Amino acid sequence: MDYIKIRFGGNFDPTGQNLGKTIQEIFRPRPINPMFSSREHMWTPQMDIFETPDEIMIWAEISGVEKDDLDLEINSRAVKISGIRREMPRVPNGTYRLAEIQYGRFERILYLPSPVDTEVVSSNFTNGLLKIRIAKLKLDQVHKIPISDE
Repeated sequence: MDYIKIRFGGNFDPTGQNLGKTIQEIFRPRPINPMFSSREHMWTPQMDIFETPDEIMIWAEISGVEKDDLDLEINSRAVKISGIRREMPRVPNGTYRLAEIQYGRFERILYLPSPVDTEVVSSNFTNGLLKIRIAKLKLDQVHKIPISDE
């Protein structure tokens, strides 16, 4: 059985200082042809977050990324998915007519809609789709505490 690396804990951005960076990413101009973009450019994979009463599910579309090039970190408030998609070898004597596939590093920090139990997480990576399932914390549970005579 193969495993995806998962790291627990850590504050990804507890003060929200990277909020400005995120807003800049939303509004940054996209290159007309990714072939001419900078090598430092980070691409942004598409992701979905689903929520049920018991869990939160995240699907990340990261085709062309090797499982060994993926990192997954989680704390009770956020999930960080990062990695690298390596560039495909170019065809000798070939001329590009269209180049839309983006390569290089990527990183997404997804803030979760409710607190989660970082001990109850599963993930699988099949056909370029990373699926993560995280159990929600049961906040409305009542614990009965015995009272001693002392």
